[in-house]
Amino acid sequence: MKILGIETSCDETAAAVVENGTRTLSDVVASQIEIHARYGGIVPEVASRQHVLSIVPVIEKAITEAKTSWQDLDGMAVTFGPGLAGSLLVGVNVAKAIALSKNLPFTGVNHLEAHIYANWLNKEKTPSFPFLCLIISGGHSELVLMKGHGQFEKLGRTRDDAAGEAFDKAARILGLGYPGGPIIEKEAAWGKPCLHFPRAWLKGSHDFSFSGLKTALWHFVQKNQVLGNSSFVANVAASFQEAVIDVLVTKTINAAEELQVKQILLSGGVASNKSLTQRFLDSSPIAVSVPPPHLCTDNAAMVAACGYYHFQNRNFSSYDLDVVPSLSLG
Repeated sequence: MKILGIETSCDETAAAVVENGTRTLSDVVASQIEIHARYGGIVPEVASRQHVLSIVPVIEKAITEAKTSWQDLDGMAVTFGPGLAGSLLVGVNVAKAIALSKNLPFTGVNHLEAHIYANWLNKEKTPSFPFLCLIISGGHSELVLMKGHGQFEKLGRTRDDAAGEAFDKAARILGLGYPGGPIIEKEAAWGKPCLHFPRAWLKGSHDFSFSGLKTALWHFVQKNQVLGNSSFVANVAASFQEAVIDVLVTKTINAAEELQVKQILLSGGVASNKSLTQRFLDSSPIAVSVPPPHLCTDNAAMVAACGYYHFQNRNFSSYDLDVVPSLSLG
């Protein structure tokens, strides 16, 4: 069963063809990072306009690279939330138009759910239920228990800044640019985590909080001559990254042991951080699954994989499907 996936929830225009929910036949992403870098963050109106320009060529390229045709497709899947309203509208309306014109069934996919399904792609062995999912990105830090396809129970969430958002703000405070996650990771690679920044453990809860850590970094930079001193900046970046990783890994493993799950699944853009994934692999007594970096960030292959399981559960969408920018999971 071949599914065409479309993803336009934020600033990547993506399309992919996936077979049977696991085999990626094509995976095309048009990134807008260079466009938004000049503003220090994503400008929603600019993002949606760029999606309009890119989406048709991206879809055509995905079909071509998959060496398939419209007649060979069995269905379509498109992200309808959460995300930027204008960006989501582009993907959803294009998907509905194609589905109608090509007489293809389609399904709306939750962006957070799709991130989890990146763990099914291009692997010999699929995850074993039940498992604990850590979804970490620019807008989300969530712990979700997954007992079966489409069966989610939200255990914890961020109470303020998400992990990826914290990295973006830290990079801005340190004068390093945008996007913050990859830049902080690069700086931290040749620095030492020799400074202690606070951790918000929120005992008795599976929730996360990174706002206080960000504020502590801002006060530290104001009190010390950090900017302009490259070695000092690297140490600060490494120490900040260590604080984020420490909380994410410790709280996730504690929850997994408490729930006695079979696996921990990582997903979302922050899961591409090598220090984070290595800490999980070194520390967790429970098996950890993490997608390759290009499947951690926003892509359409994960949407198509998720869509395949929607179709298996007879979960189809109608043409009145609308976007839900604040859509949650579980």
